[in-house]
Amino acid sequence: MKYQEIRAEFDRDTITVYQAYNKNIALPALKHQKFEKPFSFHRMTWIKPSFLWLMERSNWGSKSNQEYILGIKIKRECWEKALSLGVLTDPDKEVYSSGYEWDMLFKDAKVHIQWDPERTLKGGKLQERTIQVGISRFLIEGYNNEWITEIIDMTPLVKKMSALRKAGKYKEVKRFLPKERLYPISESIGKKIGIR
Repeated sequence: MKYQEIRAEFDRDTITVYQAYNKNIALPALKHQKFEKPFSFHRMTWIKPSFLWLMERSNWGSKSNQEYILGIKIKRECWEKALSLGVLTDPDKEVYSSGYEWDMLFKDAKVHIQWDPERTLKGGKLQERTIQVGISRFLIEGYNNEWITEIIDMTPLVKKMSALRKAGKYKEVKRFLPKERLYPISESIGKKIGIR
């Protein structure tokens, strides 16, 4: 594995990303296959293709307001468009010529890109980093109405996996993990978002 690369579950047309919400947001989203209020269309929403990263962040769906785990299938063309618009959340010297250049780009960024340590099944940090993509309020309507092809309730599966983890049955948990693999991306986008 590279230090920073995109690993995800995907097929020819879609990539699956994950978000965690409370029932007031999750249940209408599942029913209507799109987000509705009280989901906020006025602030950034973060999507993550790493299942284990979100499991660590939400403590396997047990944190307050993160009890429902959604698998959201979005069109690959929209995902790649978002990446092409992305600006890193820190002034990476291998991507930006100066802090000033990064600052100017970041001020107007419609998409934020952040790299965080990938997680193990036990929650430990790996040296490799995984991507988070922040969709700004300028693109959220499009994300909701055009990008999403399906919203899947992963909560029952997550609860089952969490119980197996607590029982120390990690081999059984592994059987249920999404099949994440290296996501192919163009060299130009890769350079822009810090893949290496």
